[in-house]
Amino acid sequence: MPAINDVYASEAAPVVKPSNLKQTLPAIIVAITSAFGGILYGYDTGTISGVIVMRNFKDTFGSLQPSGEVDLSTGDQSLVTSILSAGTFCGALAGAPLSDILGRRWGLQVGLLVFVIGVVMQMATTDLGVFVGGRVVAGLGVGVLSTIVPMFQSETAPRWIRGAVVSGYQWAITIGLLCASLANNGTKDRNDTGSWRIPVGIQIGFAILLSIAFVILPESPRWLIKKGNHPAAAVALARLNGTDSDDPIVRSELSLIQNNLDLELSQSTGSYLDCFKTGERKYLLRTLTGVFLQAWQQLTGINFIFYYGVRFFQTAVPDGDPFVFQVVSNVVNVVSTLPGMWMMERVGRRNLLIYGALWMFVCELIVAVVGTATPVTNKAAGKSLVAFVCIYVAGFASTWGPAAWVVCGEIFPLAIRAKALSLCVASNWLWNFGIGYATPYLVNTGPGNAGLQTKVFFIWTATCFGCAVFAYFFVYETAQLSLEEVDELYAQTNARASSRANKEMRARRTDLEGVVAPPKDDESATADEKKY
Repeated sequence: MPAINDVYASEAAPVVKPSNLKQTLPAIIVAITSAFGGILYGYDTGTISGVIVMRNFKDTFGSLQPSGEVDLSTGDQSLVTSILSAGTFCGALAGAPLSDILGRRWGLQVGLLVFVIGVVMQMATTDLGVFVGGRVVAGLGVGVLSTIVPMFQSETAPRWIRGAVVSGYQWAITIGLLCASLANNGTKDRNDTGSWRIPVGIQIGFAILLSIAFVILPESPRWLIKKGNHPAAAVALARLNGTDSDDPIVRSELSLIQNNLDLELSQSTGSYLDCFKTGERKYLLRTLTGVFLQAWQQLTGINFIFYYGVRFFQTAVPDGDPFVFQVVSNVVNVVSTLPGMWMMERVGRRNLLIYGALWMFVCELIVAVVGTATPVTNKAAGKSLVAFVCIYVAGFASTWGPAAWVVCGEIFPLAIRAKALSLCVASNWLWNFGIGYATPYLVNTGPGNAGLQTKVFFIWTATCFGCAVFAYFFVYETAQLSLEEVDELYAQTNARASSRANKEMRARRTDLEGVVAPPKDDESATADEKKY
């Protein structure tokens, strides 16, 4: 029978919610600071929506169209808007080896350097080909960030608020989108290249701030343990817990992480092939869940608003200011993410995904029906379209926006986490590219285009219903479990029974905490704990 301290180290640590702010604050600050990487993702995504309709940008990069005005062709619109996602797809895959070899912090620094090079290319040219190339290079950097940031957050955040702090990444994305719409609105009336170069160039400032932050932040203790550097892992854990490396809680957590890693490595080598293994630990199911979860997130249709929202608002309310509507929708996006962060631990990931998809389904259906049944000249109908688009954005921001990132950040074991998460993020960007490239052809009128206009929302209506079905059958409830406990959850049950199993696991842990206390000194510590 195992000693009582062995039980504590293998099942109960780290489980206790810190009793004071000093023990909690460092980890929260680290998680929130790293979320700043989402601002780059959101800002770069949102900038192009306004830039492609600015007069000087059209004059610089456009050509004479059959309509008689100088503008980007449908093909060029698709290319300029979506090509970033082609770069991010490759960057997301590169994020795994970078983070495994260099560590989470220095992998991010490489991504930031590549991103800045891409932004400079965009600012320094008046040639469309070079501008497109700059967006590809910038996309490589964004892809690296989008893989490493959620992983770093999941590995450093306390379990009892992990959902909220990882949701902070999505919140940062929404803040980036809002900043982009404000920058576009502030320069849209300029008649020189500053109208588009200023919004593009602001990104460099964000990148510099994030680079400075990651020089200061501690490395992921789980990555350090994976590399066998236990002294450094102890120091990192101590910083995250506001204590010292000799603290029994730190030793206990080191033991837990190491024991779990040993178990994982006994069943896998940590390669990409292991992401697709079947068996008790269900690696294949987890990988496919993450990959398709990110795909479904893009298929909600949200990037239609982020990429082409200005053009949509121009059509829906011809006598309104589309840039103002874009700002309003992004304010809704930012504000609505906050209740999603609050609900992440209270409502749970699974319920947020199921009911959030149904929420968006209803809004998309109303927009599609009203837009199809009423003429463009109907001002009341146009305003209702804008209103329900904003309600739809609120539904995405409070559910699928943050929850998809949270789930992907915590369902993978340490041995394959970097590689599996890179596949998930690559899926996000692949679908992002496909939807961004196809949308102008679906929406625009004229030869070679489908001319769907607002009818395109019928497509998003169907995909949102598919999101709800997918979440019901495949998403496990992982709220308030440690990353190591999530591994056990997958081994014990299925998605539909996971909520009940989750409660049982937390109840057993609470019972254990009531009778077992962490070791108080070196004499009462286990042999495993003393080793670290």
